[in-house]
Amino acid sequence: MDPSVAPDQPAWWKFGHLWMVIAGPAIVVVASFVTLYLAIIHPDPVVDADYYRKGVEINKTLGGTSASLAPAMAGRNHAATGVLVTPAVATK
Repeated sequence: MDPSVAPDQPAWWKFGHLWMVIAGPAIVVVASFVTLYLAIIHPDPVVDADYYRKGVEINKTLGGTSASLAPAMAGRNHAATGVLVTPAVATK
């Protein structure tokens, strides 16, 4: 018998705090395998090789609607710069 171990001391696996320390990394390992499984089963769709051309075509169809995009552009510019500029009202 090893003299450094007291005979009345319980085994290491009987301490609850030890299992709480082991549970954190064990949960992360299980979650990573679940994530890997989901990534393999449901892969992301492949982007078309000519996505740029399709985007340009969409922009051409929206070309005449610059007045309708003014609020969105003003919001985008305000978010980027912090300066609020009200769009000019188009008159006919």
